Amino acid sequence: MVRIVATGTFDILHPGHIYYLNESRKLGDELFVIIARDKNIKHKPKPVIPEDQRLLMVQSLKMVDNARLGETGDMLKPIEEISPDIITIGFNQYFNIENLEEQLQKRGIKAKIVKICGSEGDGFSSSRSIMQQILKERCNEVNYDETE
Repeated sequence: MVRIVATGTFDILHPGHIYYLNESRKLGDELFVIIARDKNIKHKPKPVIPEDQRLLMVQSLKMVDNARLGETGDMLKPIEEISPDIITIGFNQYFNIENLEEQLQKRGIKAKIVKICGSEGDGFSSSRSIMQQILKERCNEVNYDETE
């Protein structure tokens, strides 16, 4: 049985996430997903959706066999516990793959790292682009607090 691990923030679930997880799932028999903890996200703005809600959304996806929050202190601890055969990295995730391979090797984790390319065609492939579109199309038109 081939076990896959995919990781990410998954803020504002969108078609790019679905593509990434579907492509990851195609590589094996079981897909485990590790959702980044709010506290650990330092390379981009903090998520809009709280971590427990992001976990719930990812758990509800049919291609996902198991989802969990990452660790706040040791990001490789869940990887050790899951013991995957493959770890997938999304097209816009900024991991130094050589550095990650070295860290995995030091801990005796023999998982292969696979970079998943971005999806082709129209549609949203980042939470940031969705938020920019919301601001552009909705926030200058109406103050929603006053209408509800």
